[in-house]
Amino acid sequence: MVVKKEASSHRQRQAAATKAQIAAAARTLFAAQGYVGTTIAAIAEAADIPAPTIYSAFGGKAAILRSIAWGVAGTLDVDRAHEEALAEPDPRDALRTCANLQRRQFEQMYDVIDIYQEAARTDPDIAQDVRTIAGNRERAFRRQVEAIAPDLAPGVSVEDGVAIYLTLVLPEVYRTLVVERRWTDDGYERWLADALITQLLP
Repeated sequence: MVVKKEASSHRQRQAAATKAQIAAAARTLFAAQGYVGTTIAAIAEAADIPAPTIYSAFGGKAAILRSIAWGVAGTLDVDRAHEEALAEPDPRDALRTCANLQRRQFEQMYDVIDIYQEAARTDPDIAQDVRTIAGNRERAFRRQVEAIAPDLAPGVSVEDGVAIYLTLVLPEVYRTLVVERRWTDDGYERWLADALITQLLP
């Protein structure tokens, strides 16, 4: 029994390592050539893993992209960060915590977000993923705005606050400031925190 368990565990580790190797190669190619322009054959060559093995492990490009996204998102502990922000007694500190989370998300996975946006234009399954993710993000932002509702600036409703929040954290804003204008991620985080505080609070 021990031998069988060890053999099974070894196979699982090998399978996980193979998937990680495929995902790493695919992420590089997606970023360089685009989602549409990257083929399974190209991923197989870059990962030095036969194409049939990739199909067996994932089934296709959409599943590989999902695996990449979940792998990175899992390191961010997004739910815990949102709960920490909600627990902050000072609304300014809460918004600074939110800005830090957003910065970490973009810093670690902006390329994946960009790939998702491209893929959604041609892949209905990825498009549905994008809609689901957007819905989840808006619900999280709404909870944060509702938590600081008593502190919102005069004339700013919860709906206004959610709209402002959603606009400030658009990936396109990060792209403009950091990717194109060469701001540092620290600079982006400070700007976002200041913008959230200025727009939402008195």
